[in-house]
Amino acid sequence: MKSQVRGGTRWKRFAVVMVPSVAATAAIGVGLAQGALAASFSISGQEFKVKADTLVGKDFVQYGSVDGGKDLEGKDFAAPVAVSGFSEAWISNMCQSVVTPNVPFVGDVTLVLKAGTEDKKPVYAKDIYLDVSELKADAEFGNIDIGVAAGKLAKADGKPGIQPGTKANPYGFGQRAEDAKLSDVHQKAWATTAATFKLPNLDLSLKRGKGAGVECY
Repeated sequence: MKSQVRGGTRWKRFAVVMVPSVAATAAIGVGLAQGALAASFSISGQEFKVKADTLVGKDFVQYGSVDGGKDLEGKDFAAPVAVSGFSEAWISNMCQSVVTPNVPFVGDVTLVLKAGTEDKKPVYAKDIYLDVSELKADAEFGNIDIGVAAGKLAKADGKPGIQPGTKANPYGFGQRAEDAKLSDVHQKAWATTAATFKLPNLDLSLKRGKGAGVECY
């Protein structure tokens, strides 16, 4: 069966382009706002931006890995990432944005999610892993151990280790700390997974365009 064509637009392709944002909207906006649900955000071969006032986490681990999959055009891709894990994390004034480019008749569309915007009501995550490609922040670590072989970051006693299924060199660089605090966070990531993600004061919107003033930063 051929895709329906109107004015040169293949509508099945249009639907494929929009699915990542729509799926993220449904999963985040409905399920996560209502309670403690497992969460996995991987935006179809796209990086997304995260901004926060603070991220405070327990049992920090970090190691190198590679994310891969299909991009919006269905092509294979691979990207180096630094995977950061926490047994628990609290995030204040969080903003997450992802751009769906070149939507027919509309142009670029940016999905923006905000949560944890009130005092004493931060976003809460349990067993969270962040596949980060870029991070800018003021960082403070407690009892940090730098230069640990990634293979020794074993998951035990409720503490995060190498995430199951992660592509990581067991002899590669790793580090861990009892606690971590990141302030004025500006981050780009390929994926986020968590056993629990609670987002108080959820505010989700779709905006035309991209860049400063539309995305989180």
